[in-house]
Amino acid sequence: VQLQACRGGLVQAGGSLRLSCAASGLTFSNYIMGWFRQAPGKEREFVAAISRSATNTYYADSVKGRCTISRENAKNTVYLQMNSLKPEDAAVYYCAAKSGYRLAAEVKVYDYWGQGTQVTVSS
Repeated sequence: VQLQACRGGLVQAGGSLRLSCAASGLTFSNYIMGWFRQAPGKEREFVAAISRSATNTYYADSVKGRCTISRENAKNTVYLQMNSLKPEDAAVYYCAAKSGYRLAAEVKVYDYWGQGTQVTVSS
C-alpha cells in the first residue's frame, strides 16, 4: 500500500493550499481517509477525516470552517483544501487510511500512512 501526499509548499498567512494524496495497493473506496499534521516538537494531530462514500466528514476544531476534506474514489485520491492559513497551521501533513466505518481522530487506529508533505506558512 502506498499513500503519496503532495502539493504542500510555502504560503503567506491568509492564503490557501490544496493538498492531495494518491493511494495505490488498496481498494480505496473501502477505506476512511484522514489527514493529520505534525509540527516540530509536537505530537501528530488529527485534522480531518472523510467516510468511504464522502457522505460524512469530521474536522478538528482548530481547522473547522477553514478546511475541507474531499475524495474522488475513481481517482483513488483524497484532498484537503486549506483556506485562511495561519502560521500555526505550519506542519508536515500526512494522509492516512483506515478500515471500518467510524470516522476517527486517533492516530493509532489508522492502518496506512503516507510520507508527509511540508506546509510552511509565513506571517
